[in-house]
Amino acid sequence: MIGVEAGQKRFFIALLPPVEVQQDTAAIIEELGQRYRTSAAKAPPHITLQPPFLWAEVSTLENHLAPFASHQSVIPIHLSGFGAFAPRVLYINVLPTPELLTVQTALSRKLETELGIVDPMAKRRPFAPHLTVASRNVTRQTFRQAWAELRSRQAEWQFVVERLTLLIHDGHRWQIQAEFPFAHRFTAL
Repeated sequence: MIGVEAGQKRFFIALLPPVEVQQDTAAIIEELGQRYRTSAAKAPPHITLQPPFLWAEVSTLENHLAPFASHQSVIPIHLSGFGAFAPRVLYINVLPTPELLTVQTALSRKLETELGIVDPMAKRRPFAPHLTVASRNVTRQTFRQAWAELRSRQAEWQFVVERLTLLIHDGHRWQIQAEFPFAHRFTAL
């Protein structure tokens, strides 16, 4: 991997939907891929909390993420409709609930202050939670066609995320490295 120092690996931190929602969203990714020859990152469908970063000591990351997660409440998630970051990314909208925004802000602050992990792009723009369904091989023409189809298409899921997920890149795709359970304090959707 270009820019990777000896011993460093690529990681990112995300929330993964339940298996049924992952299957539904993977089917949308596949459908778009067949119709428009697009794809998304080689990772399970997810909501990114901390974009990819380089790190050498997995145990250090895990030792910081486990106690962080254990002090967070489970997170209600509401996916509703589709959105786009023109001209290259199509996604399922993730409603920015207070719980989701709180955990993302707290995680970013912890990673920056305790480990020096900072995403320069995140410093310049607000957190925009989303679940990507197409971001690779998206030409301007493909984007216009796919977005015209998706913009009025219905998509709706509600679920609770009970863990934080650390993913690692194995040189080919993103794999789950570890999962960290949240505290189970939740009322209702």
